[in-house]
Amino acid sequence: MISYVDYLRLLPKTELHCHFASTMSSELFIELAAKHGVELPTTDPDELFDFAHLVDFLVAFRFAHDVLRDPDDFERVAYDGVASAVADGNLRYREYYVNPQYFAERGLSYTDVIDPIIAGLARAEEDFGVGFRIVVAINRRADAASAVDLVREMIAYPRPEVVGLGQDDLTPENTEDPGRFIEAYALAREHGFLLTAHVGETDDATPDAVRIAIEELGCDRLDHGYRIVDDPAIVALARERGIGFAATPLSTTICSGWTIDDGHRIRRMIDAGLAVNVSTDDAMFFRTDIGREYTEGLRLMGVTAEEAKQIALNGIDAAFCDGAQKARLRAEFRAAFLALDAALEPERQSV
Repeated sequence: MISYVDYLRLLPKTELHCHFASTMSSELFIELAAKHGVELPTTDPDELFDFAHLVDFLVAFRFAHDVLRDPDDFERVAYDGVASAVADGNLRYREYYVNPQYFAERGLSYTDVIDPIIAGLARAEEDFGVGFRIVVAINRRADAASAVDLVREMIAYPRPEVVGLGQDDLTPENTEDPGRFIEAYALAREHGFLLTAHVGETDDATPDAVRIAIEELGCDRLDHGYRIVDDPAIVALARERGIGFAATPLSTTICSGWTIDDGHRIRRMIDAGLAVNVSTDDAMFFRTDIGREYTEGLRLMGVTAEEAKQIALNGIDAAFCDGAQKARLRAEFRAAFLALDAALEPERQSV
């Protein structure tokens, strides 16, 4: 028999909200900084990743991209990150947010960034069986015209692994303002890309940002979206449209200072019947992994074994891969559920 913590760790998982630069280990981050002469404020991970709030974290997040410069850097981060996630939480499929605009500031082209990432992830898929797709993310600190230019690069340099457009970071005014990028989203949709956006993430955000992302941007799924529970009409809209929400429990304790318990906004989203799935967001910075998001994040919200399995399946439903890959993942997950359910003591299904 196994404990409920082990059950949650061993559940097969997708991860749909994962920023590529954050899949580095802290050790590799420090190593690459030394390799490229990037001076860090400290080489102590406990101090290096100590953030007071979201804006504080985003400064470090932008800074971290400076250590990725050579093709080997990108490929190594891609491969090692998959190996770690398999060991930490039985990852079976992952989608990565990649911000080419950050790297363009450092002289790297779109393909300089995308191609070695794909190479590393493809090698990891061959070795560990973990599927992947890439979502190109608009840096909201840049203007709307540059977002359109970014989509044009996606169109000019098509890669089958690059399937979606998103938006992250904050605007120069430190707001979300998803509607600022309507033109870029319309162009991406016209060329067959799927759509997502970071919205409704913190107490400073608004539930209306969630509505804008659904109704005006036409998003297929959303990242975070926690403020949705403040507006029942938007909850109903999202539920009716079958919008998936890529939630990241541990990040909310740092970016918003929320306590993970049975009153958490993610728990309320689950109770409202929204299609919640779970990811790490920025594993290195938040000192988390996909296993911990389940064993600590979901467990502290009082999520049962049946709910945890549904959350894992929700990740397949909301994924941007094709129907055949989703079918394979569902079969693989359900087979693993049977084995894990048989090993879990009935009285431990929510402990």
